[in-house]
Order: sequence, then structure tokens, then C-alpha cells
Amino acid sequence: MDINGVWQGLMTDIPQRRRLRVLVIGAGSRGSTYARAIDEHTPGVVAAVADPVASKRNQLGKRYIWKSQSPSTGQSFASWQDYIAFEQERRKTVNNDELDDGCINAALICTLDTQHAEIIRALAPLKLHILCEKPLATTLKDCLDVYRSLQPIPGAEPTTIFAIAHVLRYTPHNILLRKLLLEDKAIGDILSIEHTEPVGYWHFSHSYVRGNWRKDSTTAPSLLTKSCHDIDFLYWMLCDSDSSIESDDRPRMPRSISSTGHLSQFRRSRKPAAAGAATNCLSCNISEDCLYSATRIYDDRHLSMGHTSWPVKIVDPEIEDIYNSRGLQAARARLHHVLAKDYDRGTPKHMVEENNWWGRCIWECDNDVCDDQVVTMTWDEDENRDKPAMTATFHMIASTEAQCARRGRIYGTEGEIAYDSSEIEVTHFPSSTTQTHTPSRSWEKTHAEGGHGGGDEGLAANFVSAVESVLNGASVGDAQRRWLGVNLGDIVTSHAMVFAAEEARKEEKIVRWADWWKETLVVARQERKRGKAKEGLRTETADGWQVI
Repeated sequence: MDINGVWQGLMTDIPQRRRLRVLVIGAGSRGSTYARAIDEHTPGVVAAVADPVASKRNQLGKRYIWKSQSPSTGQSFASWQDYIAFEQERRKTVNNDELDDGCINAALICTLDTQHAEIIRALAPLKLHILCEKPLATTLKDCLDVYRSLQPIPGAEPTTIFAIAHVLRYTPHNILLRKLLLEDKAIGDILSIEHTEPVGYWHFSHSYVRGNWRKDSTTAPSLLTKSCHDIDFLYWMLCDSDSSIESDDRPRMPRSISSTGHLSQFRRSRKPAAAGAATNCLSCNISEDCLYSATRIYDDRHLSMGHTSWPVKIVDPEIEDIYNSRGLQAARARLHHVLAKDYDRGTPKHMVEENNWWGRCIWECDNDVCDDQVVTMTWDEDENRDKPAMTATFHMIASTEAQCARRGRIYGTEGEIAYDSSEIEVTHFPSSTTQTHTPSRSWEKTHAEGGHGGGDEGLAANFVSAVESVLNGASVGDAQRRWLGVNLGDIVTSHAMVFAAEEARKEEKIVRWADWWKETLVVARQERKRGKAKEGLRTETADGWQVI
């Protein structure tokens, strides 16, 4: 992957005849983040937005698309289905050359996780370049279905770029870390890695106890929704993959995957006795002293300090505009009105699950995802590649002061590395020296809150460069490798490792990767053939992994 000039838009060596014009599907926090990154860091154009919430749609549009004007035709859609219908009709009235001139040629999918697979499949016939927020899908079946839907016909080359928001691949810190490990061999061959994601105590309560990702049954396990890019980080560092999953040159996959984890803290049995029967922070006796008080988190820590972006705008996207136009007291009144919403035993289950209850007592929520989980992976010695056996452990833990500031240690045959999100310390055994590297943090100059250590900006810049190089004559395969360093096969494989770990955790077993993956693909292939038979379609397949 070419990472030179990542903060300069990356397209300095390609004639700028045609530019990326992107549709943002989902104008929430992540959609706004990528729209900002594309607008500020790349030559790409944010050209349209689709979101059912008018206030979110208009806010993003005013900031990045139609600015002080009113939206023009083709710039604002109430749903992604409306965009597809519009585009299908538009294409009936223009010739092929006009399709490429001034129209949408890429899409950012930043909706709820459960909607990703459906949207990708629906967009596939339009041949748009796609950047999808992680995870790719919330089930392994849907991941495999997405893979199939984006494959070209047998023997043909791919025609579109596909990127997933595994942003840890695109931070200056991790790019340097990988270079030190795999190119410079700074510690010899890798023997073991310990990688930790400290989620942050109140961050976890916001997103995974009160928020969208609190229930496995309605979204997915926290290992997928929160930490799939950490598992991908380990795949990127340890599996030595520059090839597609369809290739005979397979990545170096682990021998075994196991996992343990549980919901240890945010459950009713851990509720302080002093809180009594209270189910909402606004009526709780210990609210002023509780670490997880909604008023402390959203008002005292954020709104009162003038911070109206995440997480406050997740609670209510209109609070930012209210604060700017009518002041703090009006914004606080709106915030507390939202926090006061609650439910009781008489509330239908579907209503409880379909809404977020931002003021709900942290020990009275309907959450069930893990707040503490460990994944262990082992690799056999690989004599063909002259690589020793390896182990990797990943720890996702909620109860931390640090918030998503990954840290870890890597042990090699000639040294060891300690890293956090700021520095990389390399100890070299033969020379008895220790060197500290401080990667660039230039992303902080334009985004004070950060963006996954610069990963949001890096991914956006690389995606735009990949698409624009294709628009100006490069092959999709070359652009995918050069700018993104990962293909759809790699993306599905790293997701599959998450599902394998979850199966290991839930069934309290060790997953033997090769057998598990082979069986998974056999089952998927059989289901696919049965589905085609029912539809009266041929079951002809291509060689390799595409047989699914």
C-alpha cells in the first residue's frame, strides 16, 4: 500500500481529469466524520446525502453539499431506496459517457450495522465504488452474501473499489508499527503479541449499555461491533497477506482460536443498594455521585463545557443547533427532556429494543454484550516461510480511563516492542538499545477530537485516491492494492475470525481454524446451491473460494 503523502490527498501523481463524487448514506456520527474527512483532506466531492432523519440530512448537506443554498435535484434523499430509484430513472435518460460525468460514482455506507449487507447488495448493480463502515455485516452468512454479490462474472476483472472502515490500518502510528515489524524486522521474527483495546468506562456505557450496540440479538456481539478492527489489526500484522482469499497464495492463518468473555459489570445484580428502585438517572438518589450518571456524562462532561458533538449529538442531533442558536439553557432543557424518557414492565419489548434510553440507569438496561473479553490465537511453525510458531492475545475491556487508545507489546526473536496510541518503543537485544518512535499526529491540527488516531482521515484519503485512480485509467486491482492494501477476501476473512472467536466463547471450545473455515464454506456452498435450485438457476461455479 502506498502511504506517501497521506495527508496531502495522495493523488499528486495522477492527472485530475475526473473526481470522486460520493453519496453519504447515513448522516449520523460516522457519516459526518467521513464527509468531513473527504471535504477537508481530499480532492473528492461530497455530492449527496441519504438519511430518513431530515435534521441530520439537512445538517450534513448544509455543511458539505449545498452550503448556503437549497438542495438541488439529486443532492438529498430521504432513504437509500429513494436514491436507487432516482439513479435508475436517471440512467434511462443518459448515454454511457454521461453516466461518468458529474454523477455519483461512490457511496459511503454509514447506517446501522444491521443494514449494511442489504444496502451493499442493492447498490451492487449500480457499480458504485463503496466504503462501508465496519462491520461489513452482523452475520457470517451476510458477509459471504456480500462477497458473492460484489464478485465479477468468472474470468472478468473487478470493476469497483470496495473499502471497509478498518481504520486501524490507516493511522500513522500503525503504518509505522507494521513497517518496523515486517519491513525493517526491528525485532526479528514475531513470536507473540498482546493487544488491548481499552474502551473507556463511560464510552462503553454510552454505546454498549444504553446505545445502539447493547444487545447481541438486535445488533451483534461487542467483539464484532466494537473490536472487529482490532482482530483485523492482528490479521494485518500477523497473517502476511498481500493476496486475495481466492488465490493459492493464502495468508498465514492461525491454527486455533479461543475466547472467553462475559458481561461482568453492567447488570442488575451489580446495582448499588443506595440507588433503590430508580430506573432513570434524573430520579435517582445517587445520580450526583454515580460514575455513570447520564447527567454527569452528557451535561457536566460535555454540554456544560460547550461540547455538542459526540456523544451529545447522538442523544439528540438537534442539540448542537439549539445550543448555537438559543444558548446553553435551551440546549440543556432539550437534553434533559430526552434523558427523562424511560420505560417500565408494561412497555412492549419491541419498543424497548427499537429505542435508545439515554437516561436509563446503567444497571437497569436490557444490554447483554460482553464488557470484558479475551481472544487467543495460535499459529504453528511455518517451515515453508521460515516462520516460528506464534501466539496472539486480544483483550477488550470496558472499565478503563483510556478511551480506545490501543496499547500492547510484541515479542520477537531479537527484541520487543511496546506501543500505545502515541509512541512505539523498540528494544533491540543484540545492540542492547532502546529507541522511541513518535509517529505523526498532524491529524490533530484539523480535528481536535481526533479520528481514531488519524485513521478516519487516512482511510478517507486512501479511498478517494483508489477511486480517482480508477476513474483516470488505473485497474481496480492495482488501485485496491496500492491505496487500500486489502481486498474483499481479506475483509471477509478477518470478519470470519471474529465469528470463530464468538463461537469459541459461546460454546466454550477451541476452534481449529482450517477445519472450521472449510466446514463454513461447505455449508454456505450447499445453501447457495439449494437456493439456486429453488429459483431454477444454474449452480455453475468458478474455481477457488468463489464456489460459495
